[in-house]
Amino acid sequence: MPKTSELIEQRAAIVARMNTAHEADDDATFTAAETELRALDTKLERARRIDAADRAEVGKPLHGDTVLDRELRQFSILRAIAGAAGLQGVDWGREREMQAELAKRAGRSPEGFFIPTEVFETRALTTSTGAELVPTDHRPDQYVNALTAASVVRGLGARVLSGLTGNLSIPRETDSPAVGWVAENAALTSDDADFDSITLSPKHAGALSEFSRNMLLQASPDVEGLLRQMLARNLALAIDRAAIQGGGTNEPKGVLSTTGIQTVASPASIFEAVAEAEAKADTENVGASRAILTTPELRKVASLALDGMGRPLGVATVFHNIPTSFSNQVPKTLGAGTEHGLIYADWSELLIGIWSEIDILVNPFESTAYSKGNVSIRAMATVDFAVRHPKAFVSIEDVTTETPAMGA
Repeated sequence: MPKTSELIEQRAAIVARMNTAHEADDDATFTAAETELRALDTKLERARRIDAADRAEVGKPLHGDTVLDRELRQFSILRAIAGAAGLQGVDWGREREMQAELAKRAGRSPEGFFIPTEVFETRALTTSTGAELVPTDHRPDQYVNALTAASVVRGLGARVLSGLTGNLSIPRETDSPAVGWVAENAALTSDDADFDSITLSPKHAGALSEFSRNMLLQASPDVEGLLRQMLARNLALAIDRAAIQGGGTNEPKGVLSTTGIQTVASPASIFEAVAEAEAKADTENVGASRAILTTPELRKVASLALDGMGRPLGVATVFHNIPTSFSNQVPKTLGAGTEHGLIYADWSELLIGIWSEIDILVNPFESTAYSKGNVSIRAMATVDFAVRHPKAFVSIEDVTTETPAMGA
């Protein structure tokens, strides 16, 4: 069956024949072409309906099936680490057998072994404190997590592209044809659409840590959930920090380093800052799904703001009732001065690309770890970011952290 594009080309040729016949006053040729056009229009409409149905079809996994996905979710990080470290009595056959499929998905062989991202989809989030992670009346369910910043960028609405295996190029419309009014029989002025592309390419982040032999050999099943939680959390935090202010050298280029975003400098107050950003976004026809990301110190300022009668204005009022998140990963010295930053944006315009798996390399012979009988572990993750339309982001610099006076 001809493609839609081929049918459109055939239709243009028929219309050209009809125009020629009309100018030559050739009724027979015109009628024959008109009949052919009607039949072709029926085919074209059918082809367009098929195209629309294809676009509406629920996406299918690029790799594997439901059975494989279930197996991947049962992947044990703890067994894989212990097995890779050569610890006796550890059966990591399942995890080792999965490496061929994971390497195929990643498009390369691992330096150590791959952890499938599916293990993070079922979250066994155990918040935690035992003195040791060995089963001697300890409480792994009470383990205390390190105090880290929370991941917020995904929650603001950034679009996540997962399971990537190569560089990604996405076409982008930069200018659309101008529409104008003309008199009867007057010619329209030609004006073409302009396009460019945005690209995402792998950027690598990693961490080096040390695990005790006892933990790998004797830890309770809760430690498996703990390892998953730590890896997922730390990866998310690395993604967040780079998404906000990554410099684009070895790390991905974040929002604040993207050329073309809008700026507001040294507003008199948070309330004025948000109003200015809102006006700039409105001017550029930015989408309605907007949110604010700023520092925790500015939440304190907003909490202390009072109306003329000495009553709290409320954080939501100060931020114009725009959904607002706070993170210590937002710069606190943004702009010419030393004041805090605030980003007002339609965050769905930020793309987060995640290449398939996390690569774990286990080294039981690293000198410091080896002398203690421990295991050194290196985790590497690969991500990148792209801003689809820079004008959808407004960076507000040097937002004052002074508490407004009563009635201000």
